[in-house]
Amino acid sequence: MTGPQPGPGAPAEAIDPDVDLHVPEQRAERLGPVLAAIAAGGALGSSARYGAALMWPAAPGGFPWATFWTNVIGCALIGVLMVLISEGGRSAPHPLVRPFAGVGVLGGFTTFSTYAVDFSRLLEAGEAGSALAYAGLTVAAALGAVWAAAAATRLGVRLALRGRA
Repeated sequence: MTGPQPGPGAPAEAIDPDVDLHVPEQRAERLGPVLAAIAAGGALGSSARYGAALMWPAAPGGFPWATFWTNVIGCALIGVLMVLISEGGRSAPHPLVRPFAGVGVLGGFTTFSTYAVDFSRLLEAGEAGSALAYAGLTVAAALGAVWAAAAATRLGVRLALRGRA
């Protein structure tokens, strides 16, 4: 294994940067609160998604509208959240907002795994046309939702900031 050679006073064994498992110093913050925020948010988001699937179940071979709208709405909310917490001009949010709301709640709410299972179920039911429509429509609608929601949020923030000035 070749890698950087140790300098004077360095340990005799060099560490390959591609396999170095040490956590860089700037990322050595406590991970417990972040993981707890993600877990709590994930429990809320995935419970909401599960509740939607129970309230609006898809018939066998039917279009999975609950999963479709869950993913589209979740992506729109991700667009709103990311603009509100990551773009300049506003005070910095609490450091746990993004892990809780973005990764936890909205990550648990949106679902690629159920999307894939729904796609497979449609294929198994002989509904190849519906499966392909579902696959394409979900991607297009989710991307469109995140873009439109982010653009609308940016506009709303600009208008609100102008109103204060």
